Amino acid sequence: MKAAQSINQLKERIAVWWLARTGQERKYLTVGGAIALAALVYVIGIDPALAGRDALRKQLPELRQQSAELQAMALEASELAGRPVVQPAPMTEASLKTSLAARGITPASIAMTGEYAKLQMNGVSFANLVMWLDAQRRENRIAVQDMVATPQGPAGQVDAALTLHQGSGTAR
Repeated sequence: MKAAQSINQLKERIAVWWLARTGQERKYLTVGGAIALAALVYVIGIDPALAGRDALRKQLPELRQQSAELQAMALEASELAGRPVVQPAPMTEASLKTSLAARGITPASIAMTGEYAKLQMNGVSFANLVMWLDAQRRENRIAVQDMVATPQGPAGQVDAALTLHQGSGTAR
């Protein structure tokens, strides 16, 4: 009830103030209020919409290009998903020696047991060893199960004992 009374009192005060103005003042106040209201409507409603429309119009060609690229990638992905998974060549002592020799690494010993291989290397470059292991992981799906690397005299040289495993793994 108090809120309604306060509103009614405010309306009465505004009406008294309005009636106290001359005709010319009322006209100026009406025109000024209309201009202020129009400016407020423009600033709050129309200008942001126009600016957003222009920004979207500028972005539309790029978004269409991205959409086309995504659709092409989705099509390629669905085609690749239908293909059978290419299995890597089985890990053998000969294949390990060949790939190590290509990197300039000479193993002290290699012992094969099924899908596992135990390698011992002495005085090899650690960086070269890591690059070889990464290549084996990517190309042949060979993972390191266990590794012990002991630093040696020259910087970057290690003695390493590795246990490698090659699974059937469909995922890389």
